Formats: sequence, C-alpha cells, structure tokens
Amino acid sequence: MNIPSYCDYSNSIADVNNTELTRFFHKYLLQKAVSVFKWNIPSAWNRDYFLYSLYCNGCVAVVETDKYGVIPQHCTLSGYDIFYRPTNAVITNPLLTGILSPRIDTQCTLFKLNPDYSGIMDIVKTYGDIMALSVQTAGINLMNSNVSYIFAAKNKAAAVSFKEMFKKIVQGEPAVVVDKALYNDDGTKAWEVFDQNVKQNYIASEILDDLRKWENLFDTEIGIPNANSNKRERLIVDEVNSNNIETASKCELWLEELQKNCAKTRDLFGIEISVDWRFAPVDKEEKS
Repeated sequence: MNIPSYCDYSNSIADVNNTELTRFFHKYLLQKAVSVFKWNIPSAWNRDYFLYSLYCNGCVAVVETDKYGVIPQHCTLSGYDIFYRPTNAVITNPLLTGILSPRIDTQCTLFKLNPDYSGIMDIVKTYGDIMALSVQTAGINLMNSNVSYIFAAKNKAAAVSFKEMFKKIVQGEPAVVVDKALYNDDGTKAWEVFDQNVKQNYIASEILDDLRKWENLFDTEIGIPNANSNKRERLIVDEVNSNNIETASKCELWLEELQKNCAKTRDLFGIEISVDWRFAPVDKEEKS
C-alpha cells in the first residue's frame, strides 16, 4: 500500500519568472510556520534537522541507536495495520548500520503534523508563489510607471534632440532650450506625444495591500494571530473572535498531535521533550 506521505507540489497557479523571489518567499513563510510552536528538545539534537524534517517531510522518527543514542531521523513509512496506518518507519542513513525499520510506538515514535503524514509545503508554496507573483507584478508596474512620454520624431536628428530635451527636463533644469528644427515653419510643434496616464495605471500600492492580505491568510492557516482587518478602522468583537478561532483551529490539531507524540517519546525513551504555543492564543471569552 502507498502511504500518502508525500505529494508533488511542483504545479503552481502562479507563473513567477524570478525563481530567486519564489525561494525567498518559500523560506520566509516556512520560517514563520516553524516559529508558531516553542519546542523543548534534547540539547544533543540538531533542532533545525528535527523541525525541518517534520514540517517539510511531514514526519520524523525518534529512535534509539547504539552509537548516537536516542535521535530524530528523517524517514519514510511502510507496512499497515488493521486501520491502514503505517506500522514501521524506514530510516536510511550512511552513518547508521544498514537500513533501520523500527516498529512505530514500540521501537520508535513518529512525530507528524497531519493525519495523512504530509508536511506543510503545499501551504507554503501556494502562498509563497502568489506573494512572489504579487511582488513581481508590483516591480513591473513601478518600472512601467517610469515611462510617461513617447515622442514620434520625423528623423534621427530630431530624435536625438528630443532625448536631450527630455533628459534635461527630468534632471530638473529650470530652462530648457530646444533646436528650432523641432518646430514646423508655421511655428507648430513638429512632434507627437503619447501621454500615459501614470496615476491611473499605477497599481503598485494596491498590489502591496493585497500582498499583506495574502500573508494574513497564510498566518491564519498556520496559527499566527492577525486582525485580518484589511485596514478597516473598526472591528466588532465577534469578528475578532471569529478570526481568533479560525486561526487557532488547525494548529490546535497540530499541537494536540505533537504533544501526544512527545508523551509517547518520554514514556518510551525517558527523555525530556515537549512543545507548546510560542504565544498562547487569546481565549474567546477574554476578548469579549
């Protein structure tokens, strides 16, 4: 049986050309997600390895080894019980002898976030791609806003004169002298100007507002309190409470599962490990 421990998240609804930008937001959002809970783990463990294996891979096994003692290890899953849940963790590490396949809850414990043993990279990549696309769009809009005028010249000499004239204007010279060749014999202008409405086409500020809304939605997904007010001046108490409940609901399930895993690990190996909110959510009654 194939355990649903991994999903392919390569497809995205956002087409972002700047891959560095997408990586920036993926890393930024993943760090925010990891910061929701505060962990107390053995000092000999590598905290980053443990947390990123858990959040990115979806699960991590804690097993006792002859050489390294009780340690966390990245793993895959195998076997199934009467409820079609995996029975064994499969650990492959060149510094350990052979392939370890300890039985879950008997020879090892398994930390997981979601019932399907998946991580949160689907959430991180979905919002990260959209936020990267928003910033890319804002950058393009800012760049396009620099082009205010397009001149149509009769010849190359006139084009050079226009460039010099416009250069002096944007540099702030108080008086700009132009060649008579830029005018017709009757004194009318010998050029045509395409004038963009820069203010009407400028949407960077709106995009940045939307960027903040996307981040608020992500915060709600992973349990970081946020007003989610969209710049509204007043929020009634029930609206704030509703957002607090929505923010905490999914992560409450994550936390309950992780605390249960900690208890199993303490019982099986006798080590100190615990997890709790980094900042406890405000109780609904306290907000009323």
